[in-house]
Amino acid sequence: MVDVAVIQFAPGQDKQENLRTVRTLAAEAAGRGAKVVVAPEYAMFTAPRTDERIVESAEALDGEFVGGLASTAKELDVHLVAGVNEALPGDDRISNTLVALGPGGDIVATYRKLHLYDAFGYKESDVIRAGEIGAPETFAVDGLTFGMQTCYDLRFPEVTRRIVDAGADVLLLPAQWVPGPLKEDHWSTLIRARAIENTVYVAAADQSARTGAGNSMIVDPMGVTLVSLGERVGTAVAAVDAERITEVREKNPALALRRFTVSEI
Repeated sequence: MVDVAVIQFAPGQDKQENLRTVRTLAAEAAGRGAKVVVAPEYAMFTAPRTDERIVESAEALDGEFVGGLASTAKELDVHLVAGVNEALPGDDRISNTLVALGPGGDIVATYRKLHLYDAFGYKESDVIRAGEIGAPETFAVDGLTFGMQTCYDLRFPEVTRRIVDAGADVLLLPAQWVPGPLKEDHWSTLIRARAIENTVYVAAADQSARTGAGNSMIVDPMGVTLVSLGERVGTAVAAVDAERITEVREKNPALALRRFTVSEI
């Protein structure tokens, strides 16, 4: 059993202030027993629009911001996952990247957003380069395996299925789920659907208003919402349990009974 936390806030354009907020909320979560802490997408830097400011904010993964995340993970003895704006040498776009820092301060897994948010009036691909498709990276904590994906990827069920096929018991989902008509309903419905159809836990950390829709939550393999933050800035903690996964898969052996695999287009 592992205690997992989602932290919810609205990152701005001051990277050091964002880092301080992540550290404060992660410390609160660790104080409540969390061993895995998940921060939102674009936790490093968020502007009102996805434009050249996002590009200018980018750093390498050995830069100051990820270094600050690493120090936080090490200080708190947790695995810390957060969304960063990763500079890509020789490219005028950047990568929307998730980094997972281990308790030793090292990067234990990365994920570069595959499906860019070219929808609902936005065009993320103007300044973001989609990640290359490869074997999903995972990391383990106390016998449970954790995988990652980002925000708009939630609308593509095959992304989660590939991560589960790679052995993940828990999906960590940082997001900046932009508010809009029915968007909050889509968010909660899709999170629960990914948990139910894959019989895994989903820990989804969204930005709070005004840049995000909030409602960060942790959902169990039967689709039960264990905790949710609503509109509040703060932390929510829940235990993820291998025995619960086994119990659900005995009742609902959907993974064992499926007749299709996922392949790249």
